[in-house]
Amino acid sequence: MAADKAHGNPRKKKGGLFVSFEGIEGCGKSTQVRLLARWLKSRGRTVVVTREPGGPFISEKIRHLLLDIRNRHMAGLTELLLLEAARAQHVAEVIAPALRRGAVVLCDRFADSSTAYQGYGRGLGLATVDPLNRIAAGGAWPDLTIVLDLPVALGFQRAAKRRRAFDRMESQEKKFHQRVRQGYKDLAAREPGRVKLLDASQPPDVVQAAVRQLVATKL
Repeated sequence: MAADKAHGNPRKKKGGLFVSFEGIEGCGKSTQVRLLARWLKSRGRTVVVTREPGGPFISEKIRHLLLDIRNRHMAGLTELLLLEAARAQHVAEVIAPALRRGAVVLCDRFADSSTAYQGYGRGLGLATVDPLNRIAAGGAWPDLTIVLDLPVALGFQRAAKRRRAFDRMESQEKKFHQRVRQGYKDLAAREPGRVKLLDASQPPDVVQAAVRQLVATKL
């Protein structure tokens, strides 16, 4: 089912475009978002770059709770509900206003992360996650979702090179992240029109060329 029909997407009339980036830890989302934003701005587009969990002040405070390694005993449902609360505020304060202005919104993770991480990774299931995603998104659903796919082992090799300790989500067992990766693959199979799977094991410039091609078809 097309995302616009499934979730309602009433805000594209002024030319706004919503692109989300997804993938397991270490897949290179931040790099690809940064490169794409630079390219779009060079073409005269107004670009808003944001992330989940996070964005506005309230959502960033929730992000801190979610990623704090000391909260390792957080229940899966608690995690999901906090994410959805952060998302609702993010949409209301940042994403929906930007789309109404006609901007291109580039989001490092959005609702599909909850499908993969909480639906698959935590085993909460789509029957629990999907309705909450729809409520929190409030009609602001990505026009294009790019999943940067790579093996979990390679993702963690890359993540280990960062100059910081792993956060609570990054510290989950490898089997958890393998379930997350499978969740993204299943999502791409279910929604091939919106969700595009790219091989993130390739060099960043090769991946970016593929990203630009996908985005250009939506502009």
